[in-house]
Amino acid sequence: MSVIKLNNLTKDYGDGNGIFDISLEVAKGETFGFVGTNGSGKTTTIRHIMGFLKSDGGTASVLDMDAWTDSPEIKRSVGYVPGEIAFPDVKTGTDFLKIQAEFLGITDMTYANYLIKTLQLDPSANLKRMSKGMKQKTALVAALMGDKEILILDEPTTGLDPLMRASFMELIAEEKKKGRTIFMSSHLFEEIEDTCDRVALIKDGRLIDIADMEKIRYHNIKTYKIEFNNSNDYKQFYGSGFNVIRKQDNHNQVTVEIDDKNVNELFKALKGLDVKFISEKRYDLEQYFNKFYIKGEQK
Repeated sequence: MSVIKLNNLTKDYGDGNGIFDISLEVAKGETFGFVGTNGSGKTTTIRHIMGFLKSDGGTASVLDMDAWTDSPEIKRSVGYVPGEIAFPDVKTGTDFLKIQAEFLGITDMTYANYLIKTLQLDPSANLKRMSKGMKQKTALVAALMGDKEILILDEPTTGLDPLMRASFMELIAEEKKKGRTIFMSSHLFEEIEDTCDRVALIKDGRLIDIADMEKIRYHNIKTYKIEFNNSNDYKQFYGSGFNVIRKQDNHNQVTVEIDDKNVNELFKALKGLDVKFISEKRYDLEQYFNKFYIKGEQK
């Protein structure tokens, strides 16, 4: 069952700005990442999903309801963190969270208090005087405390320090175990690759590719960095026919790519050579997407 569906979604602001022909589906219980640089179209796409923008073409739906016409109904099932946070005119974070709880019909604040503790939030602070990080934590608690079926999170870790980012990602892992459907945007590859089932790359308003994270995590092409103690062994290995993607003559160092099934051949070639060190560079999401983003390729 697809919970979120985008079909040729288009919003054209002119001069090449906007989003164009975005099509994707997010399944029930799936954690779906949405990555791209600032200005690539992530927030515009999410605002259409939330029903804040009306498209120029194509459709967006959530739970088989039209994102624009059925937006009030959709919001009852969605916990949302916007890319730009704007709070109502209330004094403290506690006041805001109480209003949010009343709106959501929450009478038991046990889970909300757990979120506050996990994110080390002081909700008693003056809302307008909070730091960017504190405001972000408050917005995260407000979005998660409703225990909603769907979470739509636009750059949710903006302003958080590395420790709090890690705590937040643990919370997302917990939500995933509950069977929540999570749509999360970020410009940081490493932030979502360990959690997401699939990740879409958007560039200049266009969907470039959707990656299956299982294929990324268990990629068959391995990358090894090898350094030799002397130039003779370095030159001998360099001329042995392996796919060298980088070499540093002054360090007697090469980086090679090799299919996993041929790794034994690599170590046979290294036998008898004076190797200083060999290390495997883990294949990751950023490396996968670079061929699309930097080289301009498109599926």
